[in-house]
Amino acid sequence: MIEFDFEVLRRIGFNQSIASNIHALEPAADGARLMRLSEVQRDWLTVHDGVAEFKARALPRLIAHCSLAVGDWVVVEMHGQNQLWISQRLSPANHIARRANDGRRQSLASNIDTALLVMGLDHDFNLRRMERYIAMVQAAEIAPVIILTKIDIGFEVEQRLIDIRKRLPACIHVLSVNALYANVISELEPWLHGGQTLCLLGSSGTGKSTLTNTLCASGQETGGNRKGDGRGRHTTTARSLHLCPGGACIIDTPGLRTWRPDADEETLAAVFTDIEALAADCQFRDCRHGMEPGCAVREHVDADRLLNYHKLLRDAHRVQQTPLERIADRAKWKILNKAGTKRSQDKRN
Repeated sequence: MIEFDFEVLRRIGFNQSIASNIHALEPAADGARLMRLSEVQRDWLTVHDGVAEFKARALPRLIAHCSLAVGDWVVVEMHGQNQLWISQRLSPANHIARRANDGRRQSLASNIDTALLVMGLDHDFNLRRMERYIAMVQAAEIAPVIILTKIDIGFEVEQRLIDIRKRLPACIHVLSVNALYANVISELEPWLHGGQTLCLLGSSGTGKSTLTNTLCASGQETGGNRKGDGRGRHTTTARSLHLCPGGACIIDTPGLRTWRPDADEETLAAVFTDIEALAADCQFRDCRHGMEPGCAVREHVDADRLLNYHKLLRDAHRVQQTPLERIADRAKWKILNKAGTKRSQDKRN
């Protein structure tokens, strides 16, 4: 029998949707408890029971079959010498992951209601990167909210606010804040209700840990940016879950320098709703929105957004390819490039 107290676990994001899936778990040892994974380090894990945190280890058979992430709901059992062991994981409602350069899947967080996509209004401002973040979280069926920080020290703040609202779909919330000020709590109040889980995503130095401190009074260490180029320093080194006084909880994550898609082409294409809606009026069903005649997309979508859309789809295609398919793809393009070079030489001669 797995023990849990709904109201106590609600403090760390438990809700009726999660509770309805408990029946899918296997029978557990007497005294087994449902807890939430609140921190993942290389050598140990931390679980939270709604009141306190405890160190735990995962059974090898569990590690072999799934990749644990902060936000997972897990079954914790007491084994010999009063050691806590994670024996099962409840299937997550959603999951954020990215692909490493070698193609391996890296889990970031699970069971998220809202992703707070944090970007600075200083040197960090990058619309292409923000579009990638939005595509990733929407592909995982998570609602994005854009948080633009450093409004007090940013560059061309008013113009950048206009640019981002003009480029992105109107349905996406965009907030500009100073993460040090307490009024950020009232601005984010609609997403801070009890039982809600938020996840902070963004590059290093954007103010994610500062925002966590303000919202949760968690006292995390914060750091500045490099003087030379304004790039952020890594302050947060591991993903961790923090409780807010209003009842929500926040998962803070280390800065993301790269984020390769962990979704297929069809899923990623579907989150660019403006492009997909316009594409229905293209003359050709397989229009790539390049130089094809009768394209209904090119004139209505920002050219840089369209380039970013194609790049994301190419990245997703490469992730899905097998090593042999990638080799064949490279060989094909080598032949095409050589043929193009030869045609150019023939014209000059």
